Formats: sequence, structure tokens, C-alpha cells
Amino acid sequence: MTSTPSVGALLRTWRERRGISQLALAGRADSSSRHISFIETGRSRPSKEMVLRLADHLDVPVRERNTLLLAAGYAPHYAQTPLDDPSMGALREGLERLLTGYEPYPALIVDAAYDVLAANRGISMLLDGLPEHLLVPPLNAMRITLHPQGLAPRIRNLVEWRGHLLAQMERQLALSRSAALRALYEEVSGYPVDAGPQDSGAGPGAGPGEGSACLALPLLIEHDGHLLSFVSSIATFNTPMDVTVSELAVETLLPADAATAKYLQAATP
Repeated sequence: MTSTPSVGALLRTWRERRGISQLALAGRADSSSRHISFIETGRSRPSKEMVLRLADHLDVPVRERNTLLLAAGYAPHYAQTPLDDPSMGALREGLERLLTGYEPYPALIVDAAYDVLAANRGISMLLDGLPEHLLVPPLNAMRITLHPQGLAPRIRNLVEWRGHLLAQMERQLALSRSAALRALYEEVSGYPVDAGPQDSGAGPGAGPGEGSACLALPLLIEHDGHLLSFVSSIATFNTPMDVTVSELAVETLLPADAATAKYLQAATP
């Protein structure tokens, strides 16, 4: 039987992940390095307030803060409210307005495991023609993008874009203990890569079309015989007090050139 880690062991793991010494953490948390050492070794039981304070200074994800509290013998501090709960009505309406307002450009909302919770018509257009088994809910943004029967064959800079997405997941895994995210990473990183015809300009900051800005790695993707260029932006909520809200992310695809913007405006009624 696997024993549950103590709160001290969990806090030590988070501190080491962040590369912070006991002395530095103590200074930030208005404590002493001796007290931090006693907590980590189990010689002292931290108060609920101390657990939350240390978690804040260690930038522990909201879900994992509840885990720390449970390990210390306290009740969870943060609720986990389903997005379809009536109390989330105002948030849902705001997110839906955001997605609709961004049209005709693609935008979607995902959770911590990249399951798609909502998407606009710009995303639906890009998914035209994908096999049904990839579109069965819950849709997964990483799976749809990197699966050899998904968007991958349409992506003209697949090698670079795949590397960007996998690196993004690796950074998240370094900050969380999510088994679901780890399983997804193992799945999508194992997909065979048939890069197909790569665009000659598909390097960091490059994109097709006159006036492309060299600002970020573009997503170069074909749609109905047209080569579209996007730059991606991801937004999260500031200081969330709910596990569900803390794990929501809004991803928007901004046209990287005038040709892409013009095409989307004509193709999305």
C-alpha cells in the first residue's frame, strides 16, 4: 500500500521544485528557517494559515493547495464548482461573449488537461473534415492538434509547432502533479510525426504573406487550399478562489498577416 505523503514532504517537494532554500522561504513567509525545517521533517504541524501562506509563496496551484491542507489535517479551502453549476452562470455568459466577440478569429476555452469546454465558429471552421472519433466530447485540444488524423497533416510547420506544444506541457508538468496531464503528454508525444511539406519560412517569428511580423512562432495551417498564419495567446484568471476557475485557460489565435485576416472575415459569416 502506498502511503500518503505528509504535508512536510509535500511542501519540501514544492520548495525544491521552485529552487528556494528554507532560509529564503522563511524570509518570504515571515517565519524562521528552523520552523520551516521542523514542518518539512514532521516535527511541527503547521497551522492552516501557515500552509496557505507557504503555498502562496511557493506558487502552488490552487488544486494542490487543497491537497496540502488535507495532508495537514484541515478541510480544503478552495471550492471546485462545476462550470455548469448555476452559480457559474455569470462567468459562463462572460466567457461566451468573449468567444463570440473574437469571431471570426478562432478562440477556445480549455481546462487543465486541455479538454475543450467551449469554442467559437473560428475553431469549428478549422476542424472541418476531421474524423468523428476525434470530435466526440470531450474534445481535447492537444489530441486534435497533434493526432496524425487530426490537424497535424494540415500544419505546415508541424515540427516546430509540435515542439512548442510539448514544451508547454512539460513546463506545466514541472509545476503540477496532474496524472491526467502526464497521461495526455505520454499519449500525444508518442504520436508518429509525418511532417509533410514544411513551409520554407516556418521558423520562429516567420509566417507567410506580406507584412508578417517577426514576433512569435506562428501556427501555419492549411484550410481549403489556403495557407493561414496565426500567433497564439493564452489567458488565465488572476487570483482565482475556485479550483475550476483556476484551471480555465482562454486561447486565442490572432491572424499573423493581412491575408489570413481577410480570409477569415470572408469565410466566417
